[in-house]
Amino acid sequence: MNKEELIQKWLDHELNTQELEAFKQLEDYEALTKLDTSLKYFKAPEYNTSENLEQVMSTIKTDKQNNINWLSAAIKIAAVFVICFSAYYYTTTLDTTINTIASQKQTVELPDASIVELNAVSLLAFNESSWTNNREVTLQGEAFFKVAKGSRFDVKTEDGIISVLGTQFNIKQRDNYFEVICYEGKVAVTHNAKTTKLLPGDSFFVLDGKLFTTEKENQSTPSWLLNQSRFKSLPYREVIAEFERQHNVFISLKNIDDSQLFTGSFTHNDIEIALKSITLPLHLTHSKIDNIITLKRE
Repeated sequence: MNKEELIQKWLDHELNTQELEAFKQLEDYEALTKLDTSLKYFKAPEYNTSENLEQVMSTIKTDKQNNINWLSAAIKIAAVFVICFSAYYYTTTLDTTINTIASQKQTVELPDASIVELNAVSLLAFNESSWTNNREVTLQGEAFFKVAKGSRFDVKTEDGIISVLGTQFNIKQRDNYFEVICYEGKVAVTHNAKTTKLLPGDSFFVLDGKLFTTEKENQSTPSWLLNQSRFKSLPYREVIAEFERQHNVFISLKNIDDSQLFTGSFTHNDIEIALKSITLPLHLTHSKIDNIITLKRE
């Protein structure tokens, strides 16, 4: 069996014991095995893959057909390298993404031990491989952050960027709704190219594109962490939307103005009590079939 046939069978892992011994006697054996090792680990500390590949190709001098066979082998080696490098690049640049569904909450620990409490129907994404140099997450929905001290920490949302060093804050970013509440430390909110600094108890609130001034927050944590949603002078549609997220239902309104303001709260633990909390103050009745709830004016 000639040299090229041995190399071809080695690439295909088809060498028997006798052929393996013959392969080991080849003058290119060491270069080929080093090349194979470097491909497995993507790089070798003291080995230059390109130089040794050139060495292998320069030492193999055969007729035209054998050159074609060797080219096929070299292409296989290169293909393995490309596949391995692509897999390595993909896995190290891929973001970690956490999604929650209706009525689900989840605690997420970031690479620096920062904690994120993710509310229902929300998404959090971050890149673990670049975290040391870039503490940045993307948020859709609502989350409460306890950020470990360190370099700058950014939360990117569709409505703005929230930047901190080490603090506790809540972000709610829904359709036409953007709210940031600072509970500890200092928070910088960049919205429409303007930055606002928040201290403990301060809020930044935008509804339907309009910035509102709100009262000081006197709670130490958001109410939803205690399985309760609270509202103060908010359109009824926001109450309904949050109810649907927390109880995994669909609500239909009959002859009800969903822009009317609502002040109150509902629990996440008992849907019947929750329904009474959002209907009795407005003198509404409700009926429920499976996960579809209809609210009507009495």
